[in-house]
Amino acid sequence: MPQIKSNIKSMEKDAARHAANSKVKSTVHTAIRRTTEAIASGDADAVKKAFDKASSVIDSAAQKGVIHKNSAARKKSRLAAKVNAMEK
Repeated sequence: MPQIKSNIKSMEKDAARHAANSKVKSTVHTAIRRTTEAIASGDADAVKKAFDKASSVIDSAAQKGVIHKNSAARKKSRLAAKVNAMEK
């Protein structure tokens, strides 16, 4: 444990940031999982809603800097490919 006041404050800020980033990442994973589950169920309306929500959540995470923009693009692309494959 640090003894210097500024280092203590830095650790507290790091912990807060970590908690916030973890929450956003968890939301991204959940949105992707729900989209995948909707694809498995075969309900086209549910898939569209879930994919739109997942895209929004992924874009939001990238904008906040929680995930890299290329990582966000890759996640959205892979989801879109699954959605399009389901429609055929």
